Amino acid sequence: MRNYLLHVLIISFVLIAIPITNATGGSITLRSHYRSLSLSQVQSMANVSMRKIDEHGFFGHSTINHDYNLKAIKGDIVVVDNATGLMWHQNGSDDYMRYKNAKKWLKKLNKSGYAGYRDWRLPTVDEAASLLESSKKNGNLYIDPVFSKKQLWIWTGDEIEDKDGSEAAWYVRFIYGHVSRSYFSYYSYVRPVRSME
Repeated sequence: MRNYLLHVLIISFVLIAIPITNATGGSITLRSHYRSLSLSQVQSMANVSMRKIDEHGFFGHSTINHDYNLKAIKGDIVVVDNATGLMWHQNGSDDYMRYKNAKKWLKKLNKSGYAGYRDWRLPTVDEAASLLESSKKNGNLYIDPVFSKKQLWIWTGDEIEDKDGSEAAWYVRFIYGHVSRSYFSYYSYVRPVRSME
């Protein structure tokens, strides 16, 4: 009986230690559909360690153990994250732009078929925040050096649930490790993402 219990305990430990993977190979699935989010919803986001909460969002970093791979596909550079099943545009936009123009920029990117794909999109705030590192690792940015360091902050596709009717979206500032709001009239960079199938 004692050997049987020991055997069950060992098997249970092994099963707990094995990561469960999703259909894309990633073990973490992040929300990929846009929503209108309140401040409290963003401040209760999973897979993030928050070091400071403020009236606009939070300062923090991702708790995901990423598995980034830099790849060239049809001459275009992408970053594949095997931990989340996401493919990121390595460089993102060269210029910062207003929210409406960010969507136009994405349409052009999809029309050109960057890396052979036409389903590039703005990340959700969950996906964008997953890129935040716990310390400055890419020059003065809280992002892995596998990514370009030109994008100091990026738009997300998630808008703000706001009582005053302001048109705003959530954005991630790699220069501070901060998730916050940005009005549509403000400027930010675009770092496209797509879900791998």
